[in-house]
Amino acid sequence: MRVWKLFVAIAAVAGTSVAMAQAYRPFDTSQLKGPQHGPKNQLLVLGSPHLSSMPAAFQAGQLQPVLDRLAAWAPQAIAVEALSGAQCDFMRHYPDRFKDSVQTYCWDPAPAAKATGLDVPAATAAWGRLLATWPASPKAADRRRLAAMFLAGGEGASALVQWLRLPEGERHAGEGLDDTLVARLEKLRTRHDESLLIAAALAARLGLERVYSMDDHTADAPVADEKLFEAAISKAWDNPATAKRKAMSSALDAKLGQPGAMLALYRAYNAPGEEKLTFDSDFGATLEEPSAARFGRNYLGGWETRNLRMASNIRDMFAEAPGIRGLVIVGASHKGYLESYLNQMHDMTIVDVEKVLE
Repeated sequence: MRVWKLFVAIAAVAGTSVAMAQAYRPFDTSQLKGPQHGPKNQLLVLGSPHLSSMPAAFQAGQLQPVLDRLAAWAPQAIAVEALSGAQCDFMRHYPDRFKDSVQTYCWDPAPAAKATGLDVPAATAAWGRLLATWPASPKAADRRRLAAMFLAGGEGASALVQWLRLPEGERHAGEGLDDTLVARLEKLRTRHDESLLIAAALAARLGLERVYSMDDHTADAPVADEKLFEAAISKAWDNPATAKRKAMSSALDAKLGQPGAMLALYRAYNAPGEEKLTFDSDFGATLEEPSAARFGRNYLGGWETRNLRMASNIRDMFAEAPGIRGLVIVGASHKGYLESYLNQMHDMTIVDVEKVLE
């Protein structure tokens, strides 16, 4: 009898604990929005395919309808999925962990350091000082000098903004730009990259001076057994949702070259339901990946950490100039996560990209 009473007492306590756990709700910052007075921060997240992977039928001119609609929304700041020069410089100091990431995501600014005499920290300070005292009507020489500083600081997309804002006849060496750096800028001008063909081009069109590099790869780390890791993740990805995403992508790619094809593609990538399909295909599948080493959860942890750090960089952009319209151009898989994380911020209003692309 005593044992039975003890069991009943333990069960009652356990039941109470479960009920308390179910009743607990964390503080919900998304329900406390402001400010009550003054302009709100407006965030528009454009999910994009990576243009570097587009088929041969893709041409930069096909982006014009997308650019027109984004320009009509008139963002006052633009952030891109690129590592800042400062983060790349940091990662270079830790090659045991970040060697592969640096090789993959970071341009070596050595040619710009040679031309300007500035390393990344010095160049970053220099372009910051230039922008702080930037004239209302800069001369062509000012723009060439700023482009050189951006390149030396590892900020290629921002350097391209300055290059595009120059009249074609002024796009030449000088003020820190040598022939090697001019060739670099010309290469960036035509590279199939959404940070360049959309973000930098749009920034120049709207009269902005730079873009913000908001990507983050400091959660990257070597995997003990790459073959087993890759096999486990690939197996998790082999599911009906992935097949559906691939079929959609192939159907959209098949229409490239037709009028309005890229606008239709961007509407599809940003349509309601795409975030959940992406989760089912990728992150939800790896969350349940059954390997003893929990490879899927390793992968998911890195993904969520990266998105959280990207979100903090975007939030920081708005903190510089509260009350602005900010555009983020990012790989479509990030869109739902960035919107969700940033919607928790008190001073952030998420804009429906579907309406902007109408």
